[in-house]
Amino acid sequence: MTIARNCFASDNYAGICPEAWQAMQEANVGFASSYGDDQWTARACASIRDIFETDCEVFFVFNGTAANSLALASLCQSYHSIICHESSHVETDECGAAEFFSNGTKILLVSGADGKVNLDEVEHAVRKRSDIHYPKPKAISITQSTELGTVYQPDEIGAVGALARKLDLKLHMDGSRFANAVAALNASPKDITWKAGVDVLCFGGTKNGMAVSEAVVFFDKGLAREFDYRCKQAGQLASKMRFLSAPWTGLLESGAWLKNASHANRCAALLEAKLSKIPGISIKFPREANALFIEMPPAVAAELKALGWKFYTFIGAGGARLLCSWETTGEEIEALVADISRLSG
Repeated sequence: MTIARNCFASDNYAGICPEAWQAMQEANVGFASSYGDDQWTARACASIRDIFETDCEVFFVFNGTAANSLALASLCQSYHSIICHESSHVETDECGAAEFFSNGTKILLVSGADGKVNLDEVEHAVRKRSDIHYPKPKAISITQSTELGTVYQPDEIGAVGALARKLDLKLHMDGSRFANAVAALNASPKDITWKAGVDVLCFGGTKNGMAVSEAVVFFDKGLAREFDYRCKQAGQLASKMRFLSAPWTGLLESGAWLKNASHANRCAALLEAKLSKIPGISIKFPREANALFIEMPPAVAAELKALGWKFYTFIGAGGARLLCSWETTGEEIEALVADISRLSG
């Protein structure tokens, strides 16, 4: 078989999984009302409520940047601030979208081991000033799984939620790889979201096997007030909404969302096990979901790229990020490992 040497660059590189594709095909029959007033969108919303075992407001947008930035804008006024980890996608890879869509809400950065916010630093950022010249902290944003490939444990999310309530903050979760975290933890979705204090989740579909579509899930329904208007103004209200929502029915009703995530996680674990045996290769962060960060000699990295392998080196405090997807194969893992082993010898 031909090996696609871009297969570990991102889980966005993978195609559409069969379950999502089939649902889109089924939705592509006849006519349906526009802008979300259709049976597929209603069914997808119901499926999400079933998954989380609670009543919640659900909106579908095209991508994660829109989901995060519009969700955060719904929590804040322009004079507020959002506290997040210094490596978070909201800070490093969204071109200031959160600030733009909230008309200037400031992002305050904290550090923390393995991509998780340090709660002492969060509290310090909130309490260090209370004067009118300081952007008033209003929300905490955490990423699950994190940008460094780690996973917040249920008690860690509960601790963040408890601190948010103590400090009168709202809690946002960037869940572009939420399915991978659920699979890694073998946890109930409710136990690592609303029961732990999460007010709004951006639930990723694209990285889990869809063409496009992220779900913005408001567990605090009051925060969703006029969110549909935010989506419309931002160009995120799809006229043929059924093609954003129908794939969710394919993934959720079949269980493929967890099957896909579990497969990606297992592939990353296998890749970690094989690469960790190669002299000169080291693992930078704990591998807990579908992302693996490695350190390798610069010459090896350069030669891999010359062979056509693609991977990012600017994410996760250096090193090379390797991501597995629902479509990753054992043959692709073996090919990458073989090249790294040969070049490291």
